[in-house]
Amino acid sequence: MAWQRWFPTGIFAGITTNPTLLRRADQPCQLDHLKRLALKAEQLGCRELHLQAWGKNANELSECGTALAQLTTPALTIQIKLPITQTGSQAAQKLIAAEIPVTFTACYEPPQVLIAAALGAKYIAPYLGRINDQGGDGYAELVAMQRALDGVNSSCRLLVASLRQKRDLSDLAAAGINSFTISPALADELFNVTATLEASEDFEKDARRL
Repeated sequence: MAWQRWFPTGIFAGITTNPTLLRRADQPCQLDHLKRLALKAEQLGCRELHLQAWGKNANELSECGTALAQLTTPALTIQIKLPITQTGSQAAQKLIAAEIPVTFTACYEPPQVLIAAALGAKYIAPYLGRINDQGGDGYAELVAMQRALDGVNSSCRLLVASLRQKRDLSDLAAAGINSFTISPALADELFNVTATLEASEDFEKDARRL
C-alpha cells in the first residue's frame, strides 16, 4: 500500500481517498472496509483521514457522512468529503451543525469557495490539473480562491488536488496556499532529485573511508 511507503516520510498530516480511487486500487467502497483502512491510517500516525460520502440525495449523503464520522478516534479525525453542489451543501449543513468536519470537493471556480466559507467547511478541494485541462489558468484561479477566502476572513482552507508537477507545490506555496493532496508518483518526484541523490551517495562513500 502506498500509505505504508510514503506516510513515514513525515511530510504528510493526512490521507484522502474517494470511491474512484478505491475502485482503481481494487478496494471496496464499504463502511466495514473503510473502518479497516481508518485503523491502518491511525497506526501510521495519520491525524486526518478524508473519506467521501455517497448517496442519491442530501439525506443519504448526510446519513453516510454521519456513519463515516463514527470512525473518528481520539488520534484520528475523519473529514467528510462532499461535492460542492446544492445537494452536497444541504448535506454539509446538517453535518457541520452536528460538529462533523467537512471537506468540499470538485471545486473549479473561485465563487464556489464562498459556499464553503458560508457553511463553515474546514477545507475545499480545487482541482488544479483539471482546471487547466478545461482551458483555464489553474494557478490564477487558485490564487483568486485564496484571496476570496482571505477577503471574507474565512478559516476554510484550500486543499489543492489534481496536482501534476512538483513545481506546482512551490509556486502555490509562494502565493500563500499551504495544503495539498498529492499522488504517490508526485511524492516520488519530490524526493527523486538527481543532484541530491548523488550528494547523498558521496557522503556515504566518504564516511566509509574514515
